[in-house]
Amino acid sequence: MKADPKADAAAVPKSSPKKLIILIAIAVLVLVAGAGAAWYLLQGDAGAAHETEVKPAEPPVYVPLEKFVVNLQPEDGEQYLQIQFTLQVATLEQVEVIKANMPKIQSRVLLLLSAKRASELSTPEGKRQLSSELIKSINEPLVAKGEPQLVSDVLYTSFIIQ
Repeated sequence: MKADPKADAAAVPKSSPKKLIILIAIAVLVLVAGAGAAWYLLQGDAGAAHETEVKPAEPPVYVPLEKFVVNLQPEDGEQYLQIQFTLQVATLEQVEVIKANMPKIQSRVLLLLSAKRASELSTPEGKRQLSSELIKSINEPLVAKGEPQLVSDVLYTSFIIQ
């Protein structure tokens, strides 16, 4: 017994071109929506990164210190240093901490300066070295186990060796 080929063909449903077009259109819409969502999310991240890069930096805060006059370690007779500088700090809170503890800061600076020789301070390199030593000394905690200060720079306004 042979099966009728027409009956077999009738049993298998034919896919209509309309259904195929609809399926392709849905697939394209899903891909476009996914691509749009990915673009939007990536732009949001890039925009946030761009905003942090463009965000203006906080303006520096300065604390001027009074003039210091100290005798230097003797080399060729007596010499003294007259120096005035300004500290650059991170926040206004740091300004208040430094001002409240000015006697301790002044003492540290005087001890550091009076241990120097004129030959150590007369070159630009010596002045930069002194700046880093001043920052280190001033940034040490003012109380035992306390927080360090946040002095980031020493800016000389007067520097005379005689």
